[in-house]
Amino acid sequence: MPMERKEFIKKLIMYGGAGLFMLSGGSLLLQACAPQAGRNEETVDEVWRPAYAKLAAQGELEDRVNMFYKIMESCELCPRRCRVNRLEGERGFCQAPGKAVVYSHQPHFGEELPLVGQRGSGTIFFSNCNLRCVFCQNWPIAHLGWGSTVSDEELADMMINLQVMGCHNINLVTPTHVLPNIVGAVKIALEKGLHIPLCYNTSGYELVSIIKMLDGIIDIYLPDLKFMDGVEAERYNLAAAYDYPEKAMQSIAEMHRQVGDMVTNKENIALSGLMIRHLVMPNRVAGTEDFTRWVADNLSTETYVNIMAQYRVEYKAFEYEEIARAITTEEFVEAIEWARDAGLTNLDQRSLAQYEIRKTLVD
Repeated sequence: MPMERKEFIKKLIMYGGAGLFMLSGGSLLLQACAPQAGRNEETVDEVWRPAYAKLAAQGELEDRVNMFYKIMESCELCPRRCRVNRLEGERGFCQAPGKAVVYSHQPHFGEELPLVGQRGSGTIFFSNCNLRCVFCQNWPIAHLGWGSTVSDEELADMMINLQVMGCHNINLVTPTHVLPNIVGAVKIALEKGLHIPLCYNTSGYELVSIIKMLDGIIDIYLPDLKFMDGVEAERYNLAAAYDYPEKAMQSIAEMHRQVGDMVTNKENIALSGLMIRHLVMPNRVAGTEDFTRWVADNLSTETYVNIMAQYRVEYKAFEYEEIARAITTEEFVEAIEWARDAGLTNLDQRSLAQYEIRKTLVD
């Protein structure tokens, strides 16, 4: 018995993200997800060099490594400001030791299309986290610290390995608390031939002073902006984070100052720039409408924005009534329409594809 159109769409939505491509044969999704010329994309014809290579050529990269490691003696890498000496084995809120703990490193094909390309984004998942959301989808890694301790030399080899596999970038997932290790590894990896972009994939809970120290090292910033209201941010974290919106907005503004809007090559692969993620949550607790207006008013209407429909009830989210369910079709549709009303013109293509499908269910 043939499947009705509405039933097909409902099943399609269940898969989300990459599943849209796996299941679809229609022109709607292919057209919606195809790169679009002229949408905040600047073709780079000349030989491109990563920011960290330029900084090293100026003789400043080693100085940055030393500066970051000095901070570890009384750790203030994030807004928690634990001030423990991690080089002597003390541990703060994130529970990270003096060396990086890595859960995995591999090509990833579920990231944004300008990062993934044909050969994947070279993700390195760091264990532990300085935020710890109650709805964390990676809680065994971020909360429990699953992973293996590695030296800076070993971390550098992971970067080189991902480059050899053909990855378009090195995607540093949850990097804030291991920045000294990362910058130290980048220096080593550069000497071994690393030449692809560095992507800083963060929860957004950052100190603007630390982000300023990354100026000239990071090519692509990929922050979350999870909450626009401090009360909601505090409520849905295991330890108070009332200052999350303030810290995230300050840091993201600095990221944009450093790298600007996204720049791609001829194959539409990101080389530099800011890409922001915002997860739509039930009952509007994330403040999505305020988020879209803030981006338009304070950054650029051409900022690459991924408004995500991937919220799942994970970890301890079942204990919180307001977020103990999936988002509705209507909640996601209104989120995209808020972004359009705010004038944002460079929305993630996969999200737009999901919007077009879900919109048919609302109409």
